[in-house]
Amino acid sequence: MPGILVFGECADSQILSITYELTAVARRLSESTGSEVAVSLMGEIEDDVASGAIAHGADKVFILSDDVLHGGELDAQLSAFETVCKYYKPSVVLFGRTMGGRELAPRLAFSLGVGLAQDCLDVYVDPTDSKICASRPVYGGNAMAKVKFSESDPNVIVIRPKTTEPLLPDDTREGEIDRVNLKLDPSVIKTKVIETVLESSEGIRLEDAKVVVAGGRGLGGPEPFDMLEDLAKVLGGAVGASRAVCDAGWLDHAYQVGLTGKTVTPDLYITVGISGASQHMAGCSSSKHIIAINRDPEANIFKTSSFGVVGDWKSVLPTFIETVRELVDS
Repeated sequence: MPGILVFGECADSQILSITYELTAVARRLSESTGSEVAVSLMGEIEDDVASGAIAHGADKVFILSDDVLHGGELDAQLSAFETVCKYYKPSVVLFGRTMGGRELAPRLAFSLGVGLAQDCLDVYVDPTDSKICASRPVYGGNAMAKVKFSESDPNVIVIRPKTTEPLLPDDTREGEIDRVNLKLDPSVIKTKVIETVLESSEGIRLEDAKVVVAGGRGLGGPEPFDMLEDLAKVLGGAVGASRAVCDAGWLDHAYQVGLTGKTVTPDLYITVGISGASQHMAGCSSSKHIIAINRDPEANIFKTSSFGVVGDWKSVLPTFIETVRELVDS
């Protein structure tokens, strides 16, 4: 059977989590199709790093190298990955909905003349005709659409990060590592990276936090987020926010959780002053436990929360923080 190819992403010569998430999706599809799972990586990747992809479910790893790729331009990455697609002829190509993935995927689909499904939450095989299907949010997250691919290969699918848990690594798995030395034409690069500016950050990344404390418009301004920061520090977590908060300029959009923000899957998601609109819930509904503090007993957030407190956050939150601190210290 034609293989399933994952567009792997790396940083500082290390494989990023999104690659392992996509490999888990590919492994699940392969159980229904009998297809091989391959991961494509770019850059100076050592064999011991590439073997991590095999341990997480890949059967084959392509390591693409070329001097043209050193600049990190998407044009060069597209040309390199398209070369592998034409050589490997996969039935399915998986991208993560990252800054690079959501730009490269549609360009690849257009170049190959095949179908594309963006921002998917789930991918599966229809048992009636063995075609690839996917589900994705539409109408601002108020409904889920189920789409099915035609006969054209490959089926290019973009998957939202943090919607699938990576498989536990199995160091006993065996696979093939294939180094591909490309000879790309430098003229493929139409746009160049002039400067890269790293944004300084402290603490745990929002997407990786096991505990997230999120605030909404009900807080009334930016000042109460200092209290949310205190609670997050006590719990070893990170602070998040609704879109209304970020649009108002109370916090940077890097803190935004939701359909047009980040998707988080913490063990504990604490919301303060968040009503629970579907657009916000699209980014946090996979949390294991949601705790809601809201003065409106009819707020939608209570429908999905494990525990809820109906009351004014000004009265509830200080006592809650103090109690949590005592429990943690004890």
